Amino acid sequence: MADRVEDIGHRRVIFFSAEGAPIAASGDANDFLSETWAQKATVAVLPVSRLTPDFLQLSTRLAGEVIQKFVNYQVLFVIVGDTSAAAASSGALRDFIYESNRGKSVWFLESETALRERLR
Repeated sequence: MADRVEDIGHRRVIFFSAEGAPIAASGDANDFLSETWAQKATVAVLPVSRLTPDFLQLSTRLAGEVIQKFVNYQVLFVIVGDTSAAAASSGALRDFIYESNRGKSVWFLESETALRERLR
């Protein structure tokens, strides 16, 4: 499945395909940001399958470095998929997901349906 772009509410959203290179290093975020800008999107949606296991281990700092890039460029970064197993094994990650979902910069959501509901 290819990447796709949709307008939801008043936001232009790029949905990255579940297949493709994962974010394995902070520099990998640049590729996603470049495509987001090319599509004039303000929301970047990445399936959890495009994350390496290190991303959800906060001690690696990968998540923080990647998220900071999206924040710096004012792109809402949304990770869609099941993160419950990783969150269950890490209180810090569980708290991070909870706090992120209360904000406006990064969200961890179960489904595209949940995203659509939040953006409308």
